[in-house]
Amino acid sequence: MEAVKKREKYDAVVVGSGLAGLSCAYELSAKGKKVLVIEKHPYAGGRTSSFNDNGMDVESGLHRYIGYYSALPALLKKCGVKLTDIVTWEENADILVKGENKKLVLGVAPLWGFGKTVRSIFGNNGVLSWHDKLSVLPFFACGFTGCLFSEKLDEISIAEYADKHHVTERAKRLIIEPMSSGIFFLPPENYSAYAFFGLFAPAIPKFYKMRIGAFLGGMTEVMCNPIVEKIKSLGGTFIFNEPVSGAIVENSDAAQEKGIRIIGVKTESGREYYAEHTVIAASLPAAKEILNPLKQRRELEKLFALPVMSAATLQMELDRPALEKDITTFGPGSDMVSFAEQSRTTFRSINSNKKSALNDKENIAEEKGRLSLILGNPDEYIDEEPQTVLETVISQMGELGVELSGHVTDYRKVTEKNEFYSLDIGSQKLRPKQKTGIDGLVLAGDYTITSSFATMEGAVISGKKAARCCIKQDRKAEKA
Repeated sequence: MEAVKKREKYDAVVVGSGLAGLSCAYELSAKGKKVLVIEKHPYAGGRTSSFNDNGMDVESGLHRYIGYYSALPALLKKCGVKLTDIVTWEENADILVKGENKKLVLGVAPLWGFGKTVRSIFGNNGVLSWHDKLSVLPFFACGFTGCLFSEKLDEISIAEYADKHHVTERAKRLIIEPMSSGIFFLPPENYSAYAFFGLFAPAIPKFYKMRIGAFLGGMTEVMCNPIVEKIKSLGGTFIFNEPVSGAIVENSDAAQEKGIRIIGVKTESGREYYAEHTVIAASLPAAKEILNPLKQRRELEKLFALPVMSAATLQMELDRPALEKDITTFGPGSDMVSFAEQSRTTFRSINSNKKSALNDKENIAEEKGRLSLILGNPDEYIDEEPQTVLETVISQMGELGVELSGHVTDYRKVTEKNEFYSLDIGSQKLRPKQKTGIDGLVLAGDYTITSSFATMEGAVISGKKAARCCIKQDRKAEKA
């Protein structure tokens, strides 16, 4: 009993320091709560992290900041981060046409790049005919309307929805495929139409904010670490390199009984941490593993039923830039679904540190290159040898008109096996709420139900909602 009395207790223990965990920890710390964040990696960021892999700087995957985000920039501002200091904006995205040595230039900033957006609509005639362009209008008009008023779109794939609205084959390949598999690595045949339109729907009322931002540095360094430092300044505590093995149930013998309570977590090293609220903000598979002893609980049935999907990226250092510009690029018809030349943005080389030199053609020849790309059909690459993946990448990039052979100086395959909740048909109704119904247990993560989807914005929103659950519960307890 004396040992129990001496146990250090927190108002909340948050498992995971991705954006969901950081968002939750910030909101609770700002309210004066005593918060502990436990992270299994030696760095913060989760699926939005950057780190050094045996001498090469890499990131968890190619990420882009979307201009219509609101929760994420609000969090960054509270933590003293100026968006203009960590992001450079893109007004175009390139879509390379496989085997044709052509590209479609897509304007992605209706206000900030109005002229480029107009040119992308009325131009590109050598790539898309007017028949191709017009065929997507009823597709998008009906899709956004359907997304706003009905979740029945989750019962049909984006490919089926495109066929239903008579989108031409070329428009499907060069417009729909990059906007689906180019972002979330699922083929259009699997991708839920509801998730597809739901991802872009927030851009409609905020069209004036729409543009794409490339990070000016690793995401852990420029985005996540400042949030960590702010939470620490508010009294929060962080423990890194500490994998959590399970939740602590107040009465483990009553684990299957009604009315159980979670009072903390235990780690693989044998340590135990106790709190009024336990927030599981780890990835979906990690959350399932931590809560596995409670798998049969009715309150967690959606969590365990929600399917997952993987991601695979190849990141390469080159003796020269692979692309002329550092902008988001898509490769429909190949497994090179999206990629970017980052030697002048996220991974700036020694000769290109000046922002004014981002697209200076005279300097490009002197720079080293840094290409990051997301692979479609990731499950095929998860267990492949890196050398084999590299050979596939060099071959398929060549078909897109990007010559890499003989220019790769170093590379890393970075995979996230089953780390994402699946955007497949029927998945959306399985997303669990942050409030679990189990006393003391709260969930946070982009897989939980929010107005957003599997994005950085969705993660931040989920963290805020999780913190709100904890605060509401405390208020109820105070009144009682």
